[in-house]
Amino acid sequence: MRIHSSDHSWLLLAILVILLSFSRALSSNDKEKEKEKKTSVDKKKEVTYDGTSLIINGNRELLYSGSIHYPRSTPEMWPNIIKRAKQGGLNTIQTYVFWNVHEPEQGKFNFSGRSDLVKFIKLIEKNGMYVTLRLGPFIQAEWTHGGLPYWLREVPGIFFRTDNEPFKEHTERYVKVILDMMKKEKLFASQGGPIILGQIENEYSAVQRAYKEDGLKYIKWASKLVHSMDLGIPWVMCKQNDAPDPMINACNGRHCGDTFPGPNKDNKPSLWTENWTTQFRVFGDPPTQRSVEDIAFSVARFFSKNGSHVNYYMYYGGTNFGRTSAHYVTTRYYDDAPLDEYGLEKEPKYGHLKHLHNALNLCKKALLWGQPRVERPSNETEIRYYEQPGTKVCAAFLANNNTESAENIKFKGKEYVIPPRSISILPDCKIIVYNTAEIVSHHTSRNYMKSKKANKNFDFKVFAETVPSKIKGDSYVPVELYGLTKDETDYGWYTTSFKIDDSDLSKKKGGKPTLRIASLGHALHVWLNGEYLGNGHGSHEEKSFVFQKPVSLKEGENHLAMLGVLTGFPDSGSYMEHRYTGPRSVSILGLSSGPFDLTQQFKWGNKVGMEGERLGIHAEEGLKKVKWQKLSGKEPGLTWYQTYFDAPESQSAAAIRMNGMGKGLIWVNGEGVGRYWMSFLSPLGQPTQVEYHIPRSFLKPKKNLLVIFEEEPNVKPELIDFVIVNRDTVCSFIGENYTPSVRHWTRKNDQVQAITDDVQLTAKLKCSGTKKISAVEFASFGNPNGTCGNFTLGTCNAPVSKQVVEKYCLGKAQCAIPVNKSTFQQDKKDSCPKVARKLAVQVKCGHDKKN
Repeated sequence: MRIHSSDHSWLLLAILVILLSFSRALSSNDKEKEKEKKTSVDKKKEVTYDGTSLIINGNRELLYSGSIHYPRSTPEMWPNIIKRAKQGGLNTIQTYVFWNVHEPEQGKFNFSGRSDLVKFIKLIEKNGMYVTLRLGPFIQAEWTHGGLPYWLREVPGIFFRTDNEPFKEHTERYVKVILDMMKKEKLFASQGGPIILGQIENEYSAVQRAYKEDGLKYIKWASKLVHSMDLGIPWVMCKQNDAPDPMINACNGRHCGDTFPGPNKDNKPSLWTENWTTQFRVFGDPPTQRSVEDIAFSVARFFSKNGSHVNYYMYYGGTNFGRTSAHYVTTRYYDDAPLDEYGLEKEPKYGHLKHLHNALNLCKKALLWGQPRVERPSNETEIRYYEQPGTKVCAAFLANNNTESAENIKFKGKEYVIPPRSISILPDCKIIVYNTAEIVSHHTSRNYMKSKKANKNFDFKVFAETVPSKIKGDSYVPVELYGLTKDETDYGWYTTSFKIDDSDLSKKKGGKPTLRIASLGHALHVWLNGEYLGNGHGSHEEKSFVFQKPVSLKEGENHLAMLGVLTGFPDSGSYMEHRYTGPRSVSILGLSSGPFDLTQQFKWGNKVGMEGERLGIHAEEGLKKVKWQKLSGKEPGLTWYQTYFDAPESQSAAAIRMNGMGKGLIWVNGEGVGRYWMSFLSPLGQPTQVEYHIPRSFLKPKKNLLVIFEEEPNVKPELIDFVIVNRDTVCSFIGENYTPSVRHWTRKNDQVQAITDDVQLTAKLKCSGTKKISAVEFASFGNPNGTCGNFTLGTCNAPVSKQVVEKYCLGKAQCAIPVNKSTFQQDKKDSCPKVARKLAVQVKCGHDKKN
């Protein structure tokens, strides 16, 4: 076909247009790629350090961090917990990485559900916070086996946490799996992610001496391992004063401002990796707590002495679901932290620390760029302050170490009264904006309200385990219990048979023969010839115990059955791979022929776990595998109980109270709630833990399956009930001479300025969510006594106290009551002229009836 010249011109023009369009498209794409590349570069943060602080992207930072462990809550809870942590003034979240969670079987990794580490870290990043990643391999953390997977114990020739090739080989492989995953997801600060700090090993100095030179070699190897991966972040070792360069040695403890010898090199910052917000609890413990005044004092002291990073261990403790707690540790973990087990703000611990962070932020420039100075006006007082020469930048910490009385401190021409054992913070070296002992944030008391919806028509059905009389075996000693169970169950059976001659049973003065069983822990149930003899147990402090009881033996063959019970694996100490537990010595005393040692004379048979565990009857799909019976009220030990219940009303946190029960395990819809132990009483005569958290994500609206495995006989499951949890009891307890809240102050142009013209002391009360103050339950301006939930009147009280509080607060979501005499005094007459007054208020929050 012939093409005319005019047609040819149009064709060339069309081609030119197409080429130009394509060129523009390419140019546009190049610009987009360049923009994306630039954005990626801008997001990247170089993290370095010097003797003052960590330096993130060229900026010095004061870091307020909190430990939150992802397996101790549910993914549905994570967003709210992280959000509340940020609102509490934190800018960093610290978490361990749990090796035995992620690799329960060698080579088989799990990163789903509560184990989704990447999702957890990305949620922290979404909230604009940093992350400290504590790799382990050993973490302790009151977690079973200190986070080490059981299968490591069975690796030939292995010794944990020392210069041992098998241990180092598996550790290196695990560490690289985790760090490569973080790198792939671009989660390191050097890639634009939130991880600014890493930790390898954990409190190694506690065991290092046991390993001698091999311990030092191991620490150097661990440091070299993580630094060789060149991930662009600094690394720390906690409680490791000889941490090899460039590793930063960090402090763990309650008072690192006084106990920490400091970094082992001048170019390293002072970091506090664990400030214990309370004491973890073990079964048999009475209630314990650490006051927020003590925590605030310790943090203020640390920052006044060149500290730049504090981590609260724990900020949220959560729940040891299933069988994840270490030996004897309760299912509830660090409940007295700023966020309690249910993720609710525990006041005043949450609010007082939030105010502390605000006060320290006002001091930031002075702390990070100023020159430190110290004055000691007396044996009991100390002034630490930072000034930046040539500027007005100055911040001071006035400390009174006298635990009994206030002290006057003169500083820069002005006199200040500092309450007993406290530190006042002056972010401009003039105005006190915060005192560690004066709490102006509100208080709360936790309530457990019996659910109307969930506690209807329980119809318990039961299945009793069969106690084996004789299990075939060829061991002449009782098998070690950790190795028998392999962390697949808490239970291991031991049986043996022995013959008794009639001559041995001849009556002796003193009564029946005695069965004596010495055990290395943790608990034990015993049967002889099918008769239940009872149980015994050790404790967290003393695992070993002796079970001893008079018994009726018969002539001929007798059958002994023992059930060894674990409460978790150990989580600390040297040579953990050689830690043993379970029955070790069995004998009969009081026979005519003398002591009869059963330990090594007869063959022992073993069986792992309960039949119900093997069949999976804790979950819906396993229920039909056994025949369930009606509840009789006199069930033997080792009985399974199952019933159905509807979810508790509202969306508040839910729990089950195990009143009437002994010891065992709880499941809801197949999810392990945890171990309970109601029969192990504290010195106060009460169980250590009564309520057990059931996350809302475990529940369906109706027909939820509850399964309980109970070890002890004659329990009363009808006393169990479900509760909803709230902190709707809100209080305030403020002295009239306290420092007004730090919320009144800000920093502008290197000066501390009041946000409002009227800086006055107020008692602020606030309900959670959409609730409002529905009742004033207590109010007294005078010298009231007690704590939130338990206030009483003192000898001095303003009669109009309740009326005034109702005027300011009733029907409101939040209120602020001026704390001064003019607010509460009806006339000029002062009925208590020599009394330093306090205002105590307790209100109830709730929804309007129409809601």
